[in-house]
Amino acid sequence: MQEIKVTYQNQTINVSKGTLYYDVAKKFHLENTLAAQVGNEVFSLDSKILENCTVSFLDVTSLAGYKIYQGALKFLFYVSVKELYPDAEVLFLHSVPKGILSEIRITQNLTSDDVSKIKGHMASIVEKKERFYRYHLDNQDAYHYFMNRHEEEKAYNIQNTPKEVVTMYRLRDHLNYFYTMMPYDTKVINRFELVFLGRNRIVLVCPNVTSGNHIPEYVHYENIVANFMSTKKWLRQMQVPYLSQMNYLVSTSAIQDFIYSNEIVYEQDLIKACDKIVSMRDVRMILIAGPSSSGKTTTMKRISAILRSRGYDPIGLSTDDFFVDREDTPKNDKGEFDYECLQAIDLELFNQTLQDLLNGKVVNVPEYDFLNGKKVFKGKKVVLKENSFLLIEGLHCLNDDLVPYIDSKYKFKIYLSPFIPLNIDRHNYISTLDLRLIRRIVRDNRTRGKKVDQTIAEWQVVRSGEEKYIFPYVYQADMIINTALAYEIGVLKVYADPLLFSVGVDSVYYSESRRLIDYLQVFFTIPSEFVPKDSVLREFIG
Repeated sequence: MQEIKVTYQNQTINVSKGTLYYDVAKKFHLENTLAAQVGNEVFSLDSKILENCTVSFLDVTSLAGYKIYQGALKFLFYVSVKELYPDAEVLFLHSVPKGILSEIRITQNLTSDDVSKIKGHMASIVEKKERFYRYHLDNQDAYHYFMNRHEEEKAYNIQNTPKEVVTMYRLRDHLNYFYTMMPYDTKVINRFELVFLGRNRIVLVCPNVTSGNHIPEYVHYENIVANFMSTKKWLRQMQVPYLSQMNYLVSTSAIQDFIYSNEIVYEQDLIKACDKIVSMRDVRMILIAGPSSSGKTTTMKRISAILRSRGYDPIGLSTDDFFVDREDTPKNDKGEFDYECLQAIDLELFNQTLQDLLNGKVVNVPEYDFLNGKKVFKGKKVVLKENSFLLIEGLHCLNDDLVPYIDSKYKFKIYLSPFIPLNIDRHNYISTLDLRLIRRIVRDNRTRGKKVDQTIAEWQVVRSGEEKYIFPYVYQADMIINTALAYEIGVLKVYADPLLFSVGVDSVYYSESRRLIDYLQVFFTIPSEFVPKDSVLREFIG
């Protein structure tokens, strides 16, 4: 049999042509391997090596590896629940900070003992090193498979994809798909935790890119889950719980009415926030925080407009305008400028400005020149009147260290979280991270001319900053507003697809761009002219 050369970290071995990547990983004594990468393409470990190559192996600390780990953990959980409770229906509702929110629909109320039983069953499957078998099914065969299982939304998604062949995986006797490749077997999915929330809801927690090989501590934010469930309830009332129903609205020219209804729901959330703010007599300062691409700028403008319509005088500020000069920006452990940390803001000037405003003084407010990396004073003068509210948006607005000298009774904190309650199907949700990344790709290209590669390259730095500087303070928010629109990916797809296709095979972000392209395939496109001019989505598409 013909031999080929495989190189890994300057070590080269000879193997037979057709050897699996899995067997090569074993020869190099690698543990926790989830996939292989050759050049900029990612391959499942059950793929055959057909030519000389230099290979690297991915674990959960890589973006692609993390997606694979999540998908495999969901599959492992699903199989365990179905084997213990055959009549149960397993739903994966959405991502939550550091976890995946699931719900088990069954006639009984589960207890913590049941959850321990499920975890133990998962551990036994891991210990047995059960294989994930890959199958390529004809589109029609896959469609009929799910129709026969009464999982119609999955069948319709398969019907709506342009692919003639559908890749699915089998674990034990269960065939399914999770929009990602799977590892070779279950032995690598050996680090996870199940957090029981009650009401048959369980959070799956696993290592991620930023936690390394350790399971991060799950912190429960009931206000986030409650907000998510309320918007999910609205979608059920609209009879659009899954993507297939959304696609049906597009195909029948009924999507425009749904868009207007969705925009009204977002507007109502803003009105509720304003109602609460004006009812609190001492509040003068509205602090709006949210991760990147959460719609902070538009939300601040819309809240300002509502307050203005009620006779108030809102004044908007951005913490970004108070950045220290670039040469004074702190650096991270890699020697790079750390624009995400709190010390990147001129806290002394910022707090003096706020204090002067609260004392009734006229203040000259800076604007930050991002091109030259300096604050510029252009004569923008503001003053707080008796009927004024000060609106501030920025990454650190939930952190009391941003404005430590101002009494909390004067502050009202809003956290923006763009999570789409629309599920692709019962086992696959629309990732908040993917939504925000797609938003950012479209906006960065439109407003700054950035290529997709550059946006994705910066994404992990941005994500790391959010983990440090936003999520630990979410519990301090007085209100959470969902800034995602259930229909928006259909609109974003029009802009994102050509940008993602522009990423060449020579780019290190080729596999990630292809993953997003595949992800978007099942969404029907929606014309941008249906989007209202003041929609939060306009912040990204223009």
